[in-house]
Amino acid sequence: MSDEINYKTNPLHGVSLKKLLTEIVNHYGFDILYAYLNINCFKNNPSIDSSTKFLKKTDWAREKVEGFYLYQFKSLPRASAEQFELSPRERIVPAGQTPGEPAELSLEDAEQLREKRAKKAEEWSQGNRSSSVSDKIYGAQRGRRHSNDQVSSNSSSSSNGSAIDPWAKSKK
Repeated sequence: MSDEINYKTNPLHGVSLKKLLTEIVNHYGFDILYAYLNINCFKNNPSIDSSTKFLKKTDWAREKVEGFYLYQFKSLPRASAEQFELSPRERIVPAGQTPGEPAELSLEDAEQLREKRAKKAEEWSQGNRSSSVSDKIYGAQRGRRHSNDQVSSNSSSSSNGSAIDPWAKSKK
C-alpha cells in the first residue's frame, strides 16, 4: 500500500467547491476574485451558485480557483515543481506546512500584477517568435492548401457540379 497517497495533508481534502468558494468570497469578495483570476463568472452577475456551477464544468477555472485558495487564502508556500504539475486537489502538502492567515489583497495590487503578467507575455512572445520558422510552417500549410485545391478542381468532372457544390443535388 505504499502507492496510496495520503490526501489528508491537502487543505482541499473534504472541502466542497461551494464551501471553498463561499469562504474566499466572504473574505475577498467577487471584485478581488475577478481582478486576480480574470474569470468572468466573478464579474458578470456573480453569485455563489452560478460560480459553483461554472467551476464544476470548467476544469481550468476550477484549478485556478483552487490554487488561489491554497496559495493566497491559506497562504501555503508554493508547491514543488513535481507537485505543481498535479491539479491542486491531488497535491500533497509536506508535513510541517500548515495553512496561515489569508493574504491581504487589493485591486491596486491586482492591476500591478496584471500589468506585470502582460509585460512578461509580450517579452515571451517577442523572444520566441522566429519569422523564418513561422514562415516555413505557414508557407508549407499554404502550399498544401493550394495543391489540395488544384486536385479537387481537376477531379470535378461531374456534370451536375456535385463535386464543387456538395448540396447541388438537394437544391433541385
